Amino acid sequence: MLRRKWREDRVDPDFFFHMNDYAKAFRVIRAAFGLKQAELAARMPITASQLSLIESGKRQPSLRVVNALAAAVGVPGALVSLLATPSADMSSKPDAEISDLARALLRLLVSAKEDPQRPLDLEA
Repeated sequence: MLRRKWREDRVDPDFFFHMNDYAKAFRVIRAAFGLKQAELAARMPITASQLSLIESGKRQPSLRVVNALAAAVGVPGALVSLLATPSADMSSKPDAEISDLARALLRLLVSAKEDPQRPLDLEA
């Protein structure tokens, strides 16, 4: 059996995944689609109780669950991760830029709800 020696310059990819605030992202997405926890959980491979734990920040979702959320509402998985970005990472951006991004994300969420199979118009 070949073992790799741990090197300090190697970073575990899950390290950055778990630094994000997925509780916030899950709550924002569920609210944007007007779903109850039980309704959203029914579309995913988790129970409403597990979703509640994620949304309250008591549990971290796996990458599989993050992707299941994205598929359940018809948005790209990267959008879920973007919404989970810690506030500190956004503090260096001007408020106007963040407001524009928030409006674009909301349009994306709303348009995905109506017809997730059509191309998204991000220029609107």
